[in-house]
Amino acid sequence: MANRTDGLAALLTATPDWPAVLAQVARAFDCGTGTIHRTDSETGLLRLIAHQGIPPHVLPMLLPKIDAIPFGKGIAGCAAERKEAVQLCNLQEALGGVAKPDARKTNVQGALAVPILGADGRVLGVLGVGKHSPYDFTDSEIADLKACAALVATRF
Repeated sequence: MANRTDGLAALLTATPDWPAVLAQVARAFDCGTGTIHRTDSETGLLRLIAHQGIPPHVLPMLLPKIDAIPFGKGIAGCAAERKEAVQLCNLQEALGGVAKPDARKTNVQGALAVPILGADGRVLGVLGVGKHSPYDFTDSEIADLKACAALVATRF
């Protein structure tokens, strides 16, 4: 896709359909999975607001673990803590020191998470996508996912 943000702004209405927004982003990156987490202002945890592509047979076990993520834990939590993109080429082979072992149950291999930052630099949430094959996201793809996250930030 020439411009991975194409069509995203139209989905970011006053009350966005977050699963539709995530589906658009995942398609733009040819990814089978994705998540959007929002920082809970009361607890400081990343709260899951949309997910896509998590296998139904692992969803009941995995959902409680990804519903509320502390900064610094897992791929999303590390992206939030570092305020930078975090990626793993093959989650099935190596956890990269950031992913939890249960993350392998998603069958995701190439994973990328970027923080959703406010204008003041505060972490509003995290946007993540994943592929079912080993994959190194390029600098251009990372920049494009950051651009998607910046658009999402306008509705957080």
